[in-house]
Amino acid sequence: MDRAKELVIVSGKGGTGKTTLTASLVKIIKEKVIVDADVDASDLFILLSPKLKEKSKFKGKAVASIDQGKCTHCGLCEQYCRFDAIHKNENGDYTVNSYKCDGCYLCSYVCPVGAISMVPQVVGEWYLSDTDFGAMVHARLNPGDENSGNLVTMVKHQAQLIANEKKLSRIIIDGPPGTGCPVISALSGATVAIIVTEPTLSGMHDLDRILKLAGQFKVMPKIVINKYTLNSDNVKSIEKFAEENGVEIIGKIPFDKCIVDKLSHKLTPIDGEGCDEVKKEIFSIAEKVLPLIS
Repeated sequence: MDRAKELVIVSGKGGTGKTTLTASLVKIIKEKVIVDADVDASDLFILLSPKLKEKSKFKGKAVASIDQGKCTHCGLCEQYCRFDAIHKNENGDYTVNSYKCDGCYLCSYVCPVGAISMVPQVVGEWYLSDTDFGAMVHARLNPGDENSGNLVTMVKHQAQLIANEKKLSRIIIDGPPGTGCPVISALSGATVAIIVTEPTLSGMHDLDRILKLAGQFKVMPKIVINKYTLNSDNVKSIEKFAEENGVEIIGKIPFDKCIVDKLSHKLTPIDGEGCDEVKKEIFSIAEKVLPLIS
């Protein structure tokens, strides 16, 4: 079976409505695997209520560990450490500050007696779950830990394995906000990126950045303007920007308090009664994007 096509929903900043749109599309589009790639601040599970099947630990960078039985106290490790992570304690033993250690391996190379080993650290967990809308792969990085880009790659890989096993042709990904390493991992290999923006100056600035990033990975970009009723002038600027860059705007979602009311009950705008205009627009977005990932 061919590799499943990936639809990733991203934004240049947090709070644009990216996860709300993702959860809505997940409920509309059938036969897919769901991924929450916002591993630093995962919250898609709140709207989808997944039932956990499996969980696995995720190991990130390695931290130096000194075997005091082998150490000859030559001091080379402290001398060569560029991160000020190794110091002699009050007992005369050299110890490692794990918060400062960058995992560069240099101390283990310069140690003449092989007393230093590099120990991979558990920095988070990733999960396989079931939802009412399909299989879901999600993860959580420990607060303050690194390698979120690698963790995003891990959950996407697991989603591809599930898609292949179940013969599903598409994956829908709630991407991280911003343009950093996790976003790069989320965009890598994707087919289509829906860029969610809002009609503010910062929103337009971030739209430009994320669009350029998507271009680097040759991912087809589409734009959705959320809360478009807040500022018509900025909407016109976004429309002009999209036209100049040859990017289609596939949806304009109005600002409506009904969305907040729905979310407060762990519902999406397409659930139940109300939110008619918002619901209609989200179904229209799904209709436009579905042929691109089929």
